[in-house]
Amino acid sequence: MGYSGRLPSVVWPGQVQFAVQFVLNVEEGSALYDKNFDVIVIGAGPGGYVTAIRGAQLGLKVAVVEREHLGGICLNWGCIPTKALLRSAEVYRNMTEVDRFGLSAEKVGFDMAKVVKRSRTVSGRLNKGVGMLLKKNKVTVIDGEATIPAVGRVSVAKDGKAVGDFAAKHIVVATGARPRVLPGLEPDKERVWTYFEAMVPQELPKRLLVVGSGAIGIEFASFFNALGAAVTVVELMDRIMPVEDAEIAGMARKQLERQGLKIETGAKVTKLDKGKSIVATVEAKGKSERLEVDRVISAVGVVGNIENLGLEALGVKTERGCIVIDGHGCTNVPGIHAIGDVAGPPMLAHKAEHEGVICIEAIAGLDSHPMDKLKIPGCTYCHPQVASVGLTEAAAKAAGHAVKVGRFPFAGNGKAIALGEDQGLIKTLFDVKTGQLLGAHMVGAEVTELIQGFVVAMNLETTEEDLMHTVFPHPTLSEMMHESVLDAYGRVIHM
Repeated sequence: MGYSGRLPSVVWPGQVQFAVQFVLNVEEGSALYDKNFDVIVIGAGPGGYVTAIRGAQLGLKVAVVEREHLGGICLNWGCIPTKALLRSAEVYRNMTEVDRFGLSAEKVGFDMAKVVKRSRTVSGRLNKGVGMLLKKNKVTVIDGEATIPAVGRVSVAKDGKAVGDFAAKHIVVATGARPRVLPGLEPDKERVWTYFEAMVPQELPKRLLVVGSGAIGIEFASFFNALGAAVTVVELMDRIMPVEDAEIAGMARKQLERQGLKIETGAKVTKLDKGKSIVATVEAKGKSERLEVDRVISAVGVVGNIENLGLEALGVKTERGCIVIDGHGCTNVPGIHAIGDVAGPPMLAHKAEHEGVICIEAIAGLDSHPMDKLKIPGCTYCHPQVASVGLTEAAAKAAGHAVKVGRFPFAGNGKAIALGEDQGLIKTLFDVKTGQLLGAHMVGAEVTELIQGFVVAMNLETTEEDLMHTVFPHPTLSEMMHESVLDAYGRVIHM
């Protein structure tokens, strides 16, 4: 893709690597190479490849340009491999706690190289799968970096050599995002990491500093803490997980601290002194302290990959490092579209995929519905998990809603108790006048799987009455969703 900040060429323990399989119509440079398309998608991450496949399904002639890994950051260096790492941590944690289940285990341990190898193998399998899907749908995949010299034209180069110029009535920019770098926290790939390096550690750091408590920071903090590292999280805002409901974030913090994480909020790292170890200067509430660690993970957000595409010369409007679009992925320049992380928050893979479908269906002339960002779920896969959709309680009140709030704790659910996961909460928000479901927020075991029930409900414009009359299976964690709704209206049964 045509932007700076290439994916790292990391060699991980076990030397497990996977190759990208590109699907070209004919050999590069052939006179028969068809260079005219209806749509060219720049970037084959979750948003890009889904856009391309949906376009092909609609009968459009589609090409996708990718410079490195099919599946993008999410599949290769983000969503998927981190979940593989977190699964290893979860299994390890369960093994160390088997006594409470009446079981026994000896010599419980882990091999970091094997943990990383499994994670990379999972990514490699899915990477190949994306290539097969594109080939099956007859999408042309062009290997190289793209620029847009003019509306309707895409130039592709590989390793400084021209691959070719291609034409398309519509160009969709899906170049994703990269880690944000703050002054003083510049990654060196050895001791100061971004999520790239944190995903392939050669060994477990004894002392780890994580800067930032969004989903990326908290997930890595949870992973390394579960394996035995002494982890400190520093967050500039006054609470962790700032985008989440304050009550839910507060509960998550308490459980993380019980597990041994040290969390500093309303704080910032002002300096890193590198010697045999790293000494971080942390300022909070007018005081300064020095923290000695072995590794630092900078998880202070991401920034859209808008550079080196030619957007500025074309007059494409950008704002805060992202391309400005309307509800259908259109930029201010006809024929140029954008989706996913490069088009702004929330920077989530499932948002990128859905945004891509909306964009390509609009291009094909279908009556697609604009993206409603309030109905996009957010998930953090730490232990305990956090998931949400819609307005937080504070946001709902700020928007002028009179709110009914329902809560149900995991401690009141039979399935949660049987699982040994009785710490958590499900919280629902309703408009007093209309009964509209305004938001749902959860912390606890498997809530990232439960949240879709409330997402469906919000999309169907479900009211409290509909949810109260819904029969939930027993015994399940999902029963807590029902009880939370009942609690909002004074009808809760098991609390």
